[in-house]
Amino acid sequence: MNQKTLSFSAWISLLSLATIWGGSFLAYSLILREVPVFTMVANRVVWASFTLWFVVLLLKLPMPNLKQCCVLFVMGFLNNAIPFSLIAWGQTHIESGLASILNGTTAIITFALASIVFRDERLSFVKSIGLLFALLGVCIIIGFNTLTNFDLRSLAQLSLICACFSYAVAAIWARSKLKGVNPIMAATGMLSSASIIMVPLAFMIDGVPDYDLGKTTIISMIFLSVPATAIAYLLYYRALNLAGSANLSLVTLLVPPMAILWGSLFLGEKLMPSAYLGFLLITLGMCFIDGRLFNRKKR
Repeated sequence: MNQKTLSFSAWISLLSLATIWGGSFLAYSLILREVPVFTMVANRVVWASFTLWFVVLLLKLPMPNLKQCCVLFVMGFLNNAIPFSLIAWGQTHIESGLASILNGTTAIITFALASIVFRDERLSFVKSIGLLFALLGVCIIIGFNTLTNFDLRSLAQLSLICACFSYAVAAIWARSKLKGVNPIMAATGMLSSASIIMVPLAFMIDGVPDYDLGKTTIISMIFLSVPATAIAYLLYYRALNLAGSANLSLVTLLVPPMAILWGSLFLGEKLMPSAYLGFLLITLGMCFIDGRLFNRKKR
C-alpha cells in the first residue's frame, strides 16, 4: 500500500499539532502549581467540549444515536478522563519533557494490543523487534532499579504508561464500536462525556474550585482547554486528511522534542541522559513498526 507524500500543508499541520501538543505538557506543569489535578482535568474537558459544541452547531453536524452516545461515553472515560488525570498526576512528580517522552509510547502500546485483538494487525518479525526496542527504551527511562527502589517518581512514570495503555484501549474500542459518527462530533461527545465524569469527581475530591488564580495559570488553562484540546482535535483530523494515518504517526515523534524545548525554555528543565537514550530507542522501535524504511529498501 502506497503512503501519501507529505505536502507543505501537511507538514505545517503536523508541526503545528506537535507544537501545540508539546506545549500542553508545559501547560500542565504551570497549572498544577495552583490547581489540583482533578479540577484541572475537569476544566480542560468542560471548556474544550463547549468549544467543539460551537463548531458542531455551526457546521450543523448530525447528532449520534443512543447506541453511539453510549460508545462515546466509554470513549470519554478511556480516552479523556483516565489518561488526562494520570498524566496530570504524573506531572506533579516528573518533568514535562519526560512525561511527553513516556506519552509517546501510546502508538506502540496501541499496535501491541491491536496485534492481539485484530487479525489484520499481524505481529511480524520486524515489528516484534520494534516492540522490543521500544520496551527497552521505556525500561531505560524508568530505570531497571525501579522495582527495588520504588518511589513517587517511579509511580509517576508508571502512571504515564498507564495513561498510554488507556489511550490504546480507547483506540481499540473505537475501531470495534465507533462507526458512522462524524469525527468532530465524536470528539465533542467524548469530551462532553468526560465532563460528566470529571466535574462531580473534582468536587468530591478537590472540593469547590478556587478561581483566584495567577495570570500565568489562567492563560495556561485557556491554552490547555482550547488550542491544546479542542483545536488540536480539529487540526488532527485535518492532518489525517492531508497526510494519511501512516504519516500522522510522525506526530508521536515530533511532540517530545517540542515539549522538551518548552520545558527547557520556560521551566529550566534538564533531563537525564537516560531519557534521551530511551527516546532514541522508542523512536527506533517505531521505525521498525512503521516499516516504511524497510519498504523503501526493497524498492
